[in-house]
Amino acid sequence: MNSTPAPFVPQLTLYRQWLRETRGLDFDSFDALWRWSTTDLPAFWQSIWDHSGMQSPTPATTVLEEARMPGARWFPGAQVNYAREVLRHVDAAHAAGMPAIVSEDELGQVREMSWPELRRQVGAMALQLRALGVARGDRVAAYLPNRPETMVAFLAAASIGAIWSVCAPDMGTAAVVDRFRQIEPVLLIAADGVHYGGKALDRSATVQELRAALPSLRHVLVLKTPFATGRVDAALDWSEAIARDDAAVAAFEPEWLPFDHPLWILYSSGTTGLPKPIVHGQGGVILTMYACGLHHDLGPSYGANNFGERFHWYSSTGWVMWNSQLAGLAFGSTICLYDGNPAGSRERPDWGVLWRFAARHRVTFFGAGAAFFANCMKAGVVVKDCGDLSRVRALGSTGSPLSEEVQRWGTAQLLAAGAPAVWWYNISGGTDFCGAFVGGNRELPEVPGQMQCRFLGAAVEAWNDAGRPVIDEVGELVCIQPIPAMPLFFWGDTANVRLIASYFDTYPGVWRHGDWLKIGADGGCIIYGRSDATINRQGLRMGTSEIYSAVEGLPEVIDSMVVDLEYLGRDSYMPLFVVLRAGVELDDALRQRINQSIRTSLSPRFVPDGIFQVQEIPRTLSGKKQELPIKKLLLGQPIEKVLNREAMANPGSLDWYVAFAERHARSQAA
Repeated sequence: MNSTPAPFVPQLTLYRQWLRETRGLDFDSFDALWRWSTTDLPAFWQSIWDHSGMQSPTPATTVLEEARMPGARWFPGAQVNYAREVLRHVDAAHAAGMPAIVSEDELGQVREMSWPELRRQVGAMALQLRALGVARGDRVAAYLPNRPETMVAFLAAASIGAIWSVCAPDMGTAAVVDRFRQIEPVLLIAADGVHYGGKALDRSATVQELRAALPSLRHVLVLKTPFATGRVDAALDWSEAIARDDAAVAAFEPEWLPFDHPLWILYSSGTTGLPKPIVHGQGGVILTMYACGLHHDLGPSYGANNFGERFHWYSSTGWVMWNSQLAGLAFGSTICLYDGNPAGSRERPDWGVLWRFAARHRVTFFGAGAAFFANCMKAGVVVKDCGDLSRVRALGSTGSPLSEEVQRWGTAQLLAAGAPAVWWYNISGGTDFCGAFVGGNRELPEVPGQMQCRFLGAAVEAWNDAGRPVIDEVGELVCIQPIPAMPLFFWGDTANVRLIASYFDTYPGVWRHGDWLKIGADGGCIIYGRSDATINRQGLRMGTSEIYSAVEGLPEVIDSMVVDLEYLGRDSYMPLFVVLRAGVELDDALRQRINQSIRTSLSPRFVPDGIFQVQEIPRTLSGKKQELPIKKLLLGQPIEKVLNREAMANPGSLDWYVAFAERHARSQAA
């Protein structure tokens, strides 16, 4: 292998050259290219299909039947399969000596999976799924960590037209059941244990609980690990399921599926009700993935331009960035997976874990949540002490706003570690449409603390309170044109009632994402956090209703309210307010029980930063908790601008929160 990385001509540069040569289109600026991509939708999305080399055995009758939201129908008549997009790289990548997946866990166990072995395992598992009776349209649920097996399981399910859904093993039984029960899976693929934060964690009891709580299951397939102390009885074993290596496996081909056939179900929680089971289509995800890939600047590791590319984006399987990491395979890149805690253990915190991992495995593109980089800076990590990082050319960040200070720190650290140059790929998008709205562009100048541009094909604007686009002002992030990967529907959502309420009730026909956005005159973008009450912790979103279920299930708690305060350049702060039964006082023991209930029912990520006893939770006349107004109050907005006391059932409750906001503001200033 050539040890010196190629110059990496930006993928957007190559795409513009392709447009000039094949379409006769020449744009004098990225802004002009972006405007074309968001106004001539059929021409742009057809160009993405052609430029990426997508194939179909039957032609599409048109690109876009009707440009409306929701309900846009793309490429009717065309057929695709996500697994085909991955497996078409097998021969060329293997001939160049590139592995498909490099993985490592907390115990230092390193595995490399070749491209032919990836194809064999996918084929073997797909045939096993068929033998179990899994058919096109059936749901396959997974409770798996960030391991190669999870990638194989997904590709096998997608290859036969089954619909995939995964939850991370750090989620408690109740949260997983709330998600999977809605979609009625026929098969559960689960790990019986994980090793995380320096500890072996048994998950066998959880798997048994999931089996009992999901009556639709016909089979359970277990990935056995040395970390389980219990046993899951009468289950298929992973090693047996992928053992087959015969002529049928060698001849296996992924099925051709309609463009809008469901691919996977992801979950994004609102402030009320169960988590939203968001269904994305095969073709929409593939096409949007390739458009985003131009900004990701990733290409095949076996190609001259991106020779030796190794793509790592730290994620759990419960975050949409796992799907982004997976997309690296569709680009033909070698992907690098780390299964474990990026901070070491609670007893021995260590924020150098991922940097050493990147050095060992010659990572070229290193992505993580913005909070990871901020924590590295606060922990005093010296990146150059973590190994040879001279191959890293890009640092990716998402999940929350990345501050200017942290970005400058990361750049200086990586340059000191021997990297010839550093490009920050800061992006913001979402689980909701499995893509990005704003992010990076290697052709444009970088301004620390900002994202460089709006993505091609993403007609994003910032709207003020009057519903008008603004520049250099903070407004609601909206998208005024459809994108192929926008949801097909929510599972079980009759007449799209929840879908419309989630994105289109504020501005009919316009996607409202729920983020505060400022677009600069130069096209640069800054995200200022959520504009709704959804909790976003380290990239994983959770509805406040799920937190209330965990908290108010305790006999001492009558009522509760939680808000997540996001600050540009600082850690978020999530206080929980609780109303307790008469005679009960909030002591350390009760705090611990509340935290433990959240930790086990949902995830440790949603343990609050502080718990406060209050007399009342502010509510509207119709009884709704005033989460968003209290969030705005605690972020510094005047009470008279965020709340109408006459529209409240208990306006007298506000005085305590005003005083709390003043104390909080003083502590933040200090």
